[in-house]
Amino acid sequence: MYILTTAPTLADLQWNMVLGGFGLFMFGIKFVGDGLKSLAGDKLRDYINKYTSKTWMALIIGIVITVLIQSSSATTAITIGLVRAGLMKLEQAAGVVIGANIGTTITAFLIGLKIERFSLYFVFLGGTILSFANKKQARHIGEVLIGFGALFYGLQIMGDSLKMLKDVPEFVAFAEAMSNNAFLSLMAGTLLTALIQGSAATIGVIQKIYESGGMTLIAALPFVFGSNIGTTITGAFAAIGGTPEAKRTALLHTFFNIIGTTIGMILLVPYAGFIQWLSTEFAVAPMMQIAVSHIIFNVGATCVFYPFTKQMCKFVSLVIKGDESDRVEVSTESLDTALIYQLPSSALSVAQNLTVQMSNVSIKLVNDTKTYLIEKTSSAKESVEQAEQVINDLDSQITNYLIEISKVELSDLEMKQYTANLQVVKNLERIGDLGTNLIEFYEMVFEAKEAFSQEALQEISSMTDRLLDMIHLSLMTFEDESENAYVMLQDNENKLDSMEYDYRQLHFKRIRDKECTSTVAGSVYCDILGTLERIGDHTMNIARCSLELPSHTEVKTSHLN
Repeated sequence: MYILTTAPTLADLQWNMVLGGFGLFMFGIKFVGDGLKSLAGDKLRDYINKYTSKTWMALIIGIVITVLIQSSSATTAITIGLVRAGLMKLEQAAGVVIGANIGTTITAFLIGLKIERFSLYFVFLGGTILSFANKKQARHIGEVLIGFGALFYGLQIMGDSLKMLKDVPEFVAFAEAMSNNAFLSLMAGTLLTALIQGSAATIGVIQKIYESGGMTLIAALPFVFGSNIGTTITGAFAAIGGTPEAKRTALLHTFFNIIGTTIGMILLVPYAGFIQWLSTEFAVAPMMQIAVSHIIFNVGATCVFYPFTKQMCKFVSLVIKGDESDRVEVSTESLDTALIYQLPSSALSVAQNLTVQMSNVSIKLVNDTKTYLIEKTSSAKESVEQAEQVINDLDSQITNYLIEISKVELSDLEMKQYTANLQVVKNLERIGDLGTNLIEFYEMVFEAKEAFSQEALQEISSMTDRLLDMIHLSLMTFEDESENAYVMLQDNENKLDSMEYDYRQLHFKRIRDKECTSTVAGSVYCDILGTLERIGDHTMNIARCSLELPSHTEVKTSHLN
């Protein structure tokens, strides 16, 4: 008896299992990454920022962070954020993003180990921890375990269904076309990775298809190469609207991967032969063959390009030109923890010097709010946002440094310096927040297609100019404990309060006389005046704590009483 069989079609494929498995796989990758990032918290940015003073250190940090969070895209996005904030230079960022390309290969390696048979145990363990744990850290560990299990279980479901592909005529024809036209495979890998924003997912799918026999190594390798190009899309998104230096970092990441891929494509046939020889010599399983080829390719590309990091940085700087005069850069390398235990007084001086730089950033931020009000340029708004990010990071790092200083034995004078510095940092951070609030008010008016009257513009500008003088005076008081500067500051503060009151009354008169017809501008104007006045209060707080006087809030309350 003869049994007639027909070749399966694409319709016979269990698409619900393929898509569902792929969804679980993607969910798992994201959940693992998010859980690990939550575990690390703000320390993730601190580690990247702190240990990248040398390019080779940045390379190692890029590898380690990407291995931990399982996402080169996330590492690159964080790095571009630090560059955008002025806390990392292009040469440092180059090392991190190049290192991230090595770190991302660990996912394919783990998939190649075929630990998917334990996937549901990870889900059980993670689910148990997540259900019964009360501490945040423990819950984040539960998230990581669930994500890890979902990643491999989804891969297993998807892989079991994809095995049929090798017998589907349409896919066989497509695989043959990719084998004969490696560029087609390269583009497919690039586009798929760009769409799902994860090279690990693309390579995981290819590992399963290659294991099932549905694709030759010559067709699979360009997919691997293309995934490196596709993953640069996240960095490009992170750099949109950013500083020239942030855009250069994204371009360098793209440039590095495109050149590496080009070399890989030129050497495709001998490279495939080399991988097949390795597989034969060491009995490497099909899925691990893809993982090994990914590791060797990315490590090889890094070794080739690392010596030319400075040249690549110069190249992208020539391609993306930009005026860096408005860019804020503050180095925190001087915050040496060892100095605290050797010479606490010197450590306090280091903190004070960095606080002065933080104050200068605040001056620039307030001045840029005025520029945005008058010129309405996106560059001015972006400059305020960048300065505010720098202030926030400096607040965190200086505060942590000062707390470490407080743990050693300090003299009365040193304790006074410590307390004053800590209060100054917190007041500067609030000035940064209030400055961004001003930008939000101005933006509300501009988005409503309204405008401030010339009188209102002049009033806001006058208050801002006086505020700039006050920040300068408060800085003089902090640096030199100048009582003369404090007296001048007091005079300016009284004038600022009077201006705020007078301008508010003039605004009410314009409304009453129907001279003010802008709904949004009229509504937020008094909020703007109040915000400017509050910034003035913080400058007074800086001066008072520098001279060990009662806080400005206490003084105002005593006047009311």
